[in-house]
Amino acid sequence: MNYSLAPILNAAGIAIYVALGLTALYGVFCVILLVRQIAQKRFLTQNAANEFLDQVHEDIERKDYEAVVNLCDSPPYWSKAVPQLILVAMANMERPAKKLRQLLAEKFERDILADLEYRMSWISTIVKSAPMLGLLGTVIGMINAFDKIGNMQESGGDPSQLAGEISFALFTTAAGLSVAIPLVMAGALIHVRIGKLQDSVQEHTGEFLDILEASRKS
Repeated sequence: MNYSLAPILNAAGIAIYVALGLTALYGVFCVILLVRQIAQKRFLTQNAANEFLDQVHEDIERKDYEAVVNLCDSPPYWSKAVPQLILVAMANMERPAKKLRQLLAEKFERDILADLEYRMSWISTIVKSAPMLGLLGTVIGMINAFDKIGNMQESGGDPSQLAGEISFALFTTAAGLSVAIPLVMAGALIHVRIGKLQDSVQEHTGEFLDILEASRKS
């Protein structure tokens, strides 16, 4: 009695297409989410950052710390990284300057960068897994082709019937690479944006802490 692998392999082929589609969609979702999160955490322009820091400077010089808290907690700024860290600093003003800097660095790493890196890890996973899914599809397509060759030897048939299996094998490889390659480029761009976010946060929080330390000594 002859058994054909075709039904199982056809179902596996459909599963590969579905998996590649879902992988691509989730990759796009992660990219869009990361771009939006980074945009929310950064000031749109350097002028906007300078305007915010100038206002903070004025309030601290007057020792109006409540005004600083209200400014950081206002709608234009509450979602941005620097005002969030300033709020933490204002809540821990009794700490020495060195420990306050360390606290803000740890807070930034834990609450902001960790979430971005978590999403980036998923993009990296998709970049690695999409070609593997494509390769799995290639293997399934070739197994299906050889299964048909075996049946042809027994019952005869047109070799052109193998075109569909070979096409599937090559298409899934191309599909896997088509998912991975754009995500590699998107991931590189996001890494650059995250680096710029880190640099701007370090610069602006450093300026704030210098202002706060000068206010303490005066």
